[in-house]
Amino acid sequence: MFNDEFNNTLVLKKSKTGESIQLDQRRIQLRENQNGLMALSYVAPIFEMMDLEDFFDTMDSSGKLTMDIGGTGEVNVNFRGIIEGKAKNFSRNLDHKILLLEESHCYKPGEYIQVKRVSKFMPRGRFSK
Repeated sequence: MFNDEFNNTLVLKKSKTGESIQLDQRRIQLRENQNGLMALSYVAPIFEMMDLEDFFDTMDSSGKLTMDIGGTGEVNVNFRGIIEGKAKNFSRNLDHKILLLEESHCYKPGEYIQVKRVSKFMPRGRFSK
């Protein structure tokens, strides 16, 4: 399934400490929405899930990470949290977690400014002249 030049691991590394964890890509499903929020669904044995939870135990909900998929290069992401996945007839020794990650942006000056008025407030009563 994978070419020789790519490996089948996903590496998450903390930006502050350099601590990293490797996840097997064959157990991962990655989805992204239009706003850059990624849901990384991971099904693995319980002992691997304990390592994953320990890795993210001390991180804030806006912690900085780098993500490397298959050795293709590091991408900056923000950690948003871990949620329990719904069980789908897994055996007793498997667990399902969903990691929420957000693509990290470096905004340019002026991108924060809203040029156009966005309020659509309309008064309830009409004013007479």
